[in-house]
Amino acid sequence: MPLKILFIGDVVGSPGRKIVSQLLPRLIHRWELGLVICNAENAAGGSGLTIKCHEELVEAGVDVFTLGDHVYRKDEVFTLFERSDRLLRPANFPLDSPGEEAVVVPAKDGTMVGVFTLLGRTFMRPVDCTLRAADRVLDRLLPLAKVVVVDIHAEATSDKQLLGRYLDGRVSAVLGTHTHVVTADERILPRGTAYQTDVGMTGPHDSILGRRYDRVLAANLSFVPHYFEVATGDPRLNGALLEVDPATGEALSIKRIAIDQDEALKLMTNSA
Repeated sequence: MPLKILFIGDVVGSPGRKIVSQLLPRLIHRWELGLVICNAENAAGGSGLTIKCHEELVEAGVDVFTLGDHVYRKDEVFTLFERSDRLLRPANFPLDSPGEEAVVVPAKDGTMVGVFTLLGRTFMRPVDCTLRAADRVLDRLLPLAKVVVVDIHAEATSDKQLLGRYLDGRVSAVLGTHTHVVTADERILPRGTAYQTDVGMTGPHDSILGRRYDRVLAANLSFVPHYFEVATGDPRLNGALLEVDPATGEALSIKRIAIDQDEALKLMTNSA
């Protein structure tokens, strides 16, 4: 039987956490998910991760968390790193940076799954080479897990596409995060790696990347700094649903997931 993995795109603020809490337990049952991975670096007020937000998402059914450029925005994350090895900072950060760079965890069927995240280099903070960091991490993970999922948290689509091609045939999936805008290019690359440039945002889509657009507009019109509050309208869960051969790690399928509030209500009603 193929292993089914759900990767949830950037969870933004309380609207993102709420729709995950509402939907994920039902999706785990309905889709027979073996593992759930979630990018949660914007879960707390739109930037960073707190203990409370982490607990909400764990309770909903998230197994592994990836983080990105906002990894250290909340001080509570350092306590979380001490408590859990399933919370990942980018693997191309300095080696002595707080947090785990990769993890191998068992899926529900016992399949061992490796997970790590990398930060892009274009228009982002200075970090080590994504390609060399991936090589180094895979040297450690591949003897332990045939199935490996990589989160590439990057601004430039070229950074993401390059990593997908570089790792094609060596990992099960390369999935992009960070831009909060879902792309329609999900596919299986020639050597068997599932790829999507950006899996999108889980949070309020009546917004500018999850923030109130009136605040963003005012700041751009006046150059006066404004606090970009998390928006509330049109919450959606975006992500990617993978089917992977647990024996080889080869991706069998990838499906783009986009569930708005109307569909969420139908799913909750039908599951009641």
